[in-house]
Amino acid sequence: MAQSALLKPFSPEFDHDLRAIRALAWSTLVGITILPTQACIVRWLPDTSPRIPRAFHKVFCRAIGLKPQIVGAPAKDAATLFVANHVSWLDIPLIGSQVLGSFVARSDLAGWGMFGTLSNLQRTIYIQREKRSTAAQQSDEIADRLNAGQNVILFPEGTSSPGLRVLPFRSSLFSVAERARADTLIQPVSIGYTHINDMPITRAARPKIAWIGDMDLLPHVWEAIGLGTIRATVMFHPAVRRGDIANRKELARHCEAQVSEGLEAINRHRLDRD
Repeated sequence: MAQSALLKPFSPEFDHDLRAIRALAWSTLVGITILPTQACIVRWLPDTSPRIPRAFHKVFCRAIGLKPQIVGAPAKDAATLFVANHVSWLDIPLIGSQVLGSFVARSDLAGWGMFGTLSNLQRTIYIQREKRSTAAQQSDEIADRLNAGQNVILFPEGTSSPGLRVLPFRSSLFSVAERARADTLIQPVSIGYTHINDMPITRAARPKIAWIGDMDLLPHVWEAIGLGTIRATVMFHPAVRRGDIANRKELARHCEAQVSEGLEAINRHRLDRD
């Protein structure tokens, strides 16, 4: 009887917690090893491309079992504003592992403990969406980054969604493009989560990935990093030049249409692999 008990498989809850602890340990080890270097770079060489954060995101994705499938490629010909739909906090390491750039995020993220610290080290641009009086100044800051040759990553839905469809893009968030140089590139990006442990993700399982509404962040992080293998697709659409688009509303419509079409293809598993 005792031998039988010893051979009894671990419970799913135990397996989940073990995976989460392992992922957290690896991420912490890598963080304390390389992030102090990034802190020095931010301090003394602030205009340097964030290569160390990209390396951290790659290791973090591997540690938590987040496996990206990349369709297309990030633009490299000029400074680029990457425009993506937003599903989860997992979008950050997912895109961050592929793109050298800084994210645009809401201002309260700066105070979220370790998450705020990591955001600061990636030179995140914080915006206060509830204060219209600061909108022009914030757009100027983003445009200054682009005009300096740096990439910026924007989630223009203004919030996250379950990942079944794209929410309307806020054209006001594209005002930055009107302040950027005419040769600045804008590249739409579709993000979709497709499988958990090689099984197609179901509607019921989506809350384990999507971080939406008033979900508490830390419990959601613990749940996600212990799931096992998470497969996601990042689809980079053709980039357009800022000078080729008449105005921010037209640009918002163009990007929303591209991202929506891509997300539908991802969710239906109809990808052009060429």
